[in-house]
Amino acid sequence: MADVLSQSEIDSLLSALNSGDFDPAKTEDMEERQVKDYNFARPSKFSKDHLRTLVFIFEHYARLLSTSLPVYLRKNVQVEVMDAEAATFQEFSNSLSNPVLLGVVNFAPLEGTVVIEMASGLGYMIVDRMLGGSGVPLDKVREFTEIELTIIKRIMSVCTNLLVEPWANVQELNPTLERIETNSQFAQFVSPNEMTSVITMNIKIGDIQGLMNICIPYTVVKPVIDKINTKYWYSTADVKSNEAYRRSIEDTLNRAQIPVRAIMGRSAISVNDFIHLQVGDIIKIDTKLEDEMDVFVGNIKKFSAVPGARDDAYAVKIKSVYREE
Repeated sequence: MADVLSQSEIDSLLSALNSGDFDPAKTEDMEERQVKDYNFARPSKFSKDHLRTLVFIFEHYARLLSTSLPVYLRKNVQVEVMDAEAATFQEFSNSLSNPVLLGVVNFAPLEGTVVIEMASGLGYMIVDRMLGGSGVPLDKVREFTEIELTIIKRIMSVCTNLLVEPWANVQELNPTLERIETNSQFAQFVSPNEMTSVITMNIKIGDIQGLMNICIPYTVVKPVIDKINTKYWYSTADVKSNEAYRRSIEDTLNRAQIPVRAIMGRSAISVNDFIHLQVGDIIKIDTKLEDEMDVFVGNIKKFSAVPGARDDAYAVKIKSVYREE
């Protein structure tokens, strides 16, 4: 049952209608306002779209790590983005343990620093691989030595330089690794209540795996926060055609120098016969005149060929290709 208006309420409505302060047609479009609580201690500066775009950026970064780190560690490396979340810097610092590997990265030309936290187990494993070991982490956690930190800093510098390409669609960066901290108590780079985005990545080197967290304060990306959205990121992404990509690979391969050897045959002689070899001596080899020669690319037998000449130089003519190494 509808509420019954009192005489005073009816008089007020009639007065408002006569004065023009009340329009009955607008009452149909009026909706009840929803009031939401706002936490001033934890403001939501990173939206879901911001975090989703950061995942896309660091998925690109993960692919670069997977292809670049094996060059230094001589082992298969798999990197996967696990999660991206918004948290205060105090929450991030409270989750750190001792000892810890914190790479402090200057995100120039943006003002401020970004923190890269690597699991200590990965640090021990990287040191072991760089020094020629099998890559087994330590059973007992201990402090890192200065030599070990120097080795880890080299790998951290590689990881820092790889940030340029994934961020190119948002901001041209010139990141530099300023230092490495091993004590979480000295990890106070921004205000504890400052909102940050923490991107968690899982790194698997051989059979050993660990986490790497990238902590990005809001104050660092505030000047370009409008560009950190999926619509802008996709609209500015560089889409290369297959033809351009093929030409790029061909240009890279053309600059590679690989030794090629054609072996006519083999023979075994004594050291004494070798010492007394004279011009005109004949060495019998284990192949016949009509046999094909083996052609090696590096240390891999790749072709079979017959000897010949072109202009004034010796040459070989490829007859078949060995498909298996």
